Amino acid sequence: MRIHHFALEACDMERTKSFYERVLGFTEECRLRYLGSELIFLTLNGIRLELLPQTEEKKNTTGSHLCFEVDDLQEIITRMAANHIVICEGPLTLENGWKTVFYEGPENEIIEFMQPQ
Repeated sequence: MRIHHFALEACDMERTKSFYERVLGFTEECRLRYLGSELIFLTLNGIRLELLPQTEEKKNTTGSHLCFEVDDLQEIITRMAANHIVICEGPLTLENGWKTVFYEGPENEIIEFMQPQ
């Protein structure tokens, strides 16, 4: 069993798509229609992110976050700063030596970047 995708509800699908493409390097895999809504699938190094329109009834109520494993945490910190994206927590070094930093994405989602030891 493996993870197929992480779904993210977006108020502004194109703005969110642009963020993940421009800042993190995702590319659009496809667009699908499901129950009258357009879904956008993005991919990066085997990771699939599904963007779906956020409904009025459900305004960002999840406590989930998206975590990316990276080889060089400092490169991510530099890239995010160059895009004027401010750290919301960290960087931290966990007791096992893993290094991590958290950011807020365009839909108020939490994005974690982790460099394992």
